Amino acid sequence: MTKEEILGKTRGGLAVFRHFMTGDWKVGKNFLNPFYDDKKASCNVYFDKGSKQYKIKDFGDVRFNGDCFTLVALLHQLDVRTDFGEVLRVIASEMGLNSGQRVEVLPKVALVAQFQKEELSATEYEVKPKSYSETEQRFWQSYGIRPEVLRRYNVVSILYYTAINKQGKPYIIRSNEQEPLFGYVHQSYVKVYRPFSEPRFQFLGHKPGTYIFGLDYLPPRGDMLFVTGGEKDVLSLSARGFSAICFNSESAAIPAEVIKKLSYRFRHIVLLYDVDKAGLEAMTYHQNHLKELEVKALLLPLAGTKQEKDISDFFRLGKTSEELKRLFNQLLESLYAQTFAMLRSCEIDFDNPPITPNPLVTIAGVTIGSPGNLLGITGSEGSGKSNFLGGMLAGALAKPAQEVDSLGTRVLPNRAGKAVLYFDTEQSEDQLYRNLTIVLQRCELNSPPEWFKAYCLTNLSRRERLQVILQSVDQFHHQFGGVHLIVIDGIGDLIGSLNDERESISLIEELHRMAGIYHTCILCVLHLVPNGVKLRGHLGSELQRKSAGILCIEKEENTDVSCVRALKVRSGSPLDVPLIQFAWDKEKGYHVYLGEKSKDNKLQRKIEDLASLAEEVFKTNETVTYTELMNSLAEMMGVKERMAKNYIGFMVEHGIIEHHKKGRTFSLGMAFAE
Repeated sequence: MTKEEILGKTRGGLAVFRHFMTGDWKVGKNFLNPFYDDKKASCNVYFDKGSKQYKIKDFGDVRFNGDCFTLVALLHQLDVRTDFGEVLRVIASEMGLNSGQRVEVLPKVALVAQFQKEELSATEYEVKPKSYSETEQRFWQSYGIRPEVLRRYNVVSILYYTAINKQGKPYIIRSNEQEPLFGYVHQSYVKVYRPFSEPRFQFLGHKPGTYIFGLDYLPPRGDMLFVTGGEKDVLSLSARGFSAICFNSESAAIPAEVIKKLSYRFRHIVLLYDVDKAGLEAMTYHQNHLKELEVKALLLPLAGTKQEKDISDFFRLGKTSEELKRLFNQLLESLYAQTFAMLRSCEIDFDNPPITPNPLVTIAGVTIGSPGNLLGITGSEGSGKSNFLGGMLAGALAKPAQEVDSLGTRVLPNRAGKAVLYFDTEQSEDQLYRNLTIVLQRCELNSPPEWFKAYCLTNLSRRERLQVILQSVDQFHHQFGGVHLIVIDGIGDLIGSLNDERESISLIEELHRMAGIYHTCILCVLHLVPNGVKLRGHLGSELQRKSAGILCIEKEENTDVSCVRALKVRSGSPLDVPLIQFAWDKEKGYHVYLGEKSKDNKLQRKIEDLASLAEEVFKTNETVTYTELMNSLAEMMGVKERMAKNYIGFMVEHGIIEHHKKGRTFSLGMAFAE
């Protein structure tokens, strides 16, 4: 639109003044300028007969002298001479002049729409956002906070905002290059941030009972969660890949129930406050208040001055995320000092082998899996679990391009040099050393890599074993940049009884939580003989329910050959997984892979296992419906309904069960019932 068109639709610019300049002012009368802290009423809007338009005159600030276009240009930080086209566009857009309708001038004593209410309150406000200026972008970028981070957290630059003061009068706060305004925008309120003004923060709208910035943007699970002193600190940490939240201020109350819920999702809740006097006192108070939830406090190595006190300053001064990780690792070393004092006596020293005692029978095993999951291995004593475990470990220790016989399995190479951890609760120190020496021989290694740690925990109590496992895994996760694989040989020795339901559930849940937090696979060795395709005892049932896979090692009758069969797999049917065989090779000095068993063996194994399941299903009822049978098979085998239906068809075909079409029920087949 042209200048003349706008003036024609706004009564010579009067409607423009009414739209952009709120307050109770009258034409031709002096009033306080609402755009700054005006002390004397010396501002006046009047009709200029020469130009036939309305103009403004302010004896207190000459910037406001001119027509309506001068005012709009000033408010939007535009040059009325070089940016006049943009000034026209702003007026036309904000006032809806493109509709072709004439704009009615508001009553002289009226306020803007946001303030036309019977009762004025502090919740009434209007925020006018704008694009970030180059100066404002440099402010955030000095802390490493990129535009995409600001967009993600809904942080806007504010041109101005209007609100109602305690006396019920409207006021306006406007930004400029020296005093920018930013807004942390939420659904029902905005928290205004004025980095170079006082007060620095102001809430507009309905402030929540407990203000938590960043909570909506946290991942489902993680390792560390930082609780910082302010929103800028949260943004600085998020820009570098850390999870963080803040409450309204360092002195604000931190509800214990909030931290308790977050502790289920994050391994560490860490206070990261300013290192000035107020911040240190607040951090000490909150840590003591949340002591039962094991909240930690990390002290930044800063001077504590106004320009050097928080994590945002830490990054602004050139510090990196790796340096922050090192500080946290040092904190863990201090917290876990007693644990590692115990572990030092348990660590296998390959340079100083232990004295060989009388030979003892040992039981061990291993399996493979995906990050974030548990995988179990089971079998009877002497079935070959320790030998199979040796092949699996060799695959984890081998170099990426090295060919290693991992006994029919494939193990992802540890290319990143993350920790590979082995905890044994059964074997003697001497036996464990000899077994691991064979593993090194498989990999053609003279000594283990730095990231491979093996511990014999037989001398520790059951209560101490789980504690040292949890804390040492956490330490090595930070020391080596992650955990590639964890083996716990003998999880039954971490609790008092395999048939204690509460202990069993608690242990498996804790191990599953560890696998998720550290994004690793935990191989759980359980020394039990399965009943068909099911593990026995509460611990066995819980492991089978939570694991992504279960392998069983069995010794072939009258042979030295061991066979590996799947009891559970993540997808598909464990009965369709090939049967793997391995046996001792005298020339090589360790067990070798012999290949898969024949299809006839696989078919016979499938018939036997499904017959075992059928006996379990029909133990209490002579007949069951199709739906009952399908649900029982799906639950017992850990498969989907589609696979359970396939099992029913196979069982009918091979006479394991009999289908009574008249009543749509099933019973155990005659041959198997006998």
